Amino acid sequence: MANHTILGVEGGGTKTDWVLLDDTGRVLGEGQLGAANLKLSTDTQLSQLFAVLPREVNEAGVFLAGCLSENDRARLRRLAVAAWPAARVSVGSDCESGFATALGDGDGIVVISGTGAVVHGRKGGRVEKSGGWGHILGDRGGGYDMCRHALRKVILRYDIEGTLSPLASAILAELSLNELPQLVDWVNQADKMQVARLAPVIFRAADAGDVEMQELIEHRAGDLARFTVAVAQRLGMESVDVRLLGGLLTKEPGYAAHYRRLLAEKLPGANVELCTRSGAFGAAALARKGAVHMENPAALSSEVASAGELASAATEQVHPRAEELEKMSAGELVALFVEEEDRVRVALAACKDRLADAVELIAAALSKGGRLLYAGAGTSGRLGVLDASEIPPTFGTPSELVQGVIAGGASALTHSAEAAEDSRESGALAMTGRGVRAGDVVCGIAASGRTPFVIGALARARQLGARTILLTCNPTRNPSPQPWDVEFDLPTGAEIVTGSTRLKAGTATKVALNILSTCAMIRLGKVRGGAMVNLRATNVKLRDRATRMVAVALGLDTEVARELLVANHWDVVAALSRRPIGK
Repeated sequence: MANHTILGVEGGGTKTDWVLLDDTGRVLGEGQLGAANLKLSTDTQLSQLFAVLPREVNEAGVFLAGCLSENDRARLRRLAVAAWPAARVSVGSDCESGFATALGDGDGIVVISGTGAVVHGRKGGRVEKSGGWGHILGDRGGGYDMCRHALRKVILRYDIEGTLSPLASAILAELSLNELPQLVDWVNQADKMQVARLAPVIFRAADAGDVEMQELIEHRAGDLARFTVAVAQRLGMESVDVRLLGGLLTKEPGYAAHYRRLLAEKLPGANVELCTRSGAFGAAALARKGAVHMENPAALSSEVASAGELASAATEQVHPRAEELEKMSAGELVALFVEEEDRVRVALAACKDRLADAVELIAAALSKGGRLLYAGAGTSGRLGVLDASEIPPTFGTPSELVQGVIAGGASALTHSAEAAEDSRESGALAMTGRGVRAGDVVCGIAASGRTPFVIGALARARQLGARTILLTCNPTRNPSPQPWDVEFDLPTGAEIVTGSTRLKAGTATKVALNILSTCAMIRLGKVRGGAMVNLRATNVKLRDRATRMVAVALGLDTEVARELLVANHWDVVAALSRRPIGK
């Protein structure tokens, strides 16, 4: 750690960026966490987010969306001072940090379009603003506003024509929904950040020729241009530097192009440029009360070491039989893949003792009121969520008893979110958000054994008093500096497709999770004679299974067994304890 450090934090409706600098502007660390809008986040949520950021800092600049009034600043300052009591703290809005990033101490106009939208201008000591009135009253030109109007058009077209438009189908596919009523249910539960994340679908529809979406994008770009002109006129600026920030402008080149063209018609003297640097740098600069010389972020030595460790992982090695894959016939490929699956059984057998230790640890925790949480990223995270989701209907347990935590959140279940796995802080914050406590067990799942999200989750779980398990498929990894309560490394070997851990590593992980959760449930008495007596009979198949189970156990015909279950509200355990009179 450098002698003098500066932490910059910028939070918005979609994400929170942070950067740690030394007094020369050299990057010591940086990362990204979830949303931090002062108006939409509770004190507890913000405190939990701040708690996973670097602690030992000399200066901290915390600039969040929604920090508009003096009362807002007082609230944010109180939270920031509590998080960094020894630091000199500066607070404000993300517009201020964005301005500092884009223009430093200079005059000009900053146009921000992400989840929301706002235009800020500065000339000398005078500041003007247009837009940015929140997602209910304003934010025209932002992602939420655009997506809300697009969703309304989808519904209107269906009401008039009775058919799903290509855009409606694309939105359903994006959300993994099957029919329009499910979209209505989703919208009623979604927050503004989730709605705004549909923006790429709208832009793809416009590119594919959707005239309504083309017009919507044109109108919203026009709104931003009009806001810019209004700010420039109020400040008396004609030749003005304009900087574009926010995901909608920086990630959708077509939107920025529309804005440039429309602004040029109204304000030809504007010099428009994109600003892709994180607003966290501006936050750090404001914390120093002046501009900071900011170099391009350099790779940290820990990241380099981590990358080297990943390269040596067993799952990253080249399979000796993979060199001729593209020359094999379909039959030869299938035979090779089937043969490779034999390694899964061997790998599991090699870890029987450690699996048994993990089962005992989990069963003991659950029997005393604890919970089991899986933490993983990518394939590993999806497998954890899958196993957790199947426990309630199979064993009749409450949904919170076994939970899956995946880097990137629910959207990462159906869409790639590789970058989400690189943040230890996000893993730690996820554990805090799930209320991990003493008595719980957290099982980290990482094929390589070094995924930052997973390691951060395990470390935070240990701090909170929970027991910890690490499941990997990399017996060649470096030992954990402070070993977790149980660790096992399934030796599945190199994948046929190098690094594709959804193959053997994924299969072995799925079986291992089956073993952990199912054996723990058996130890808790959730299974009798091979029957899942605590199942929830919530559909035809499960009611049929419950009927056969009761019929066999009590020697009844199926109709009597069904009547017994109906009388006991389809509670199998209750039915088994209440044999019909005369039977």
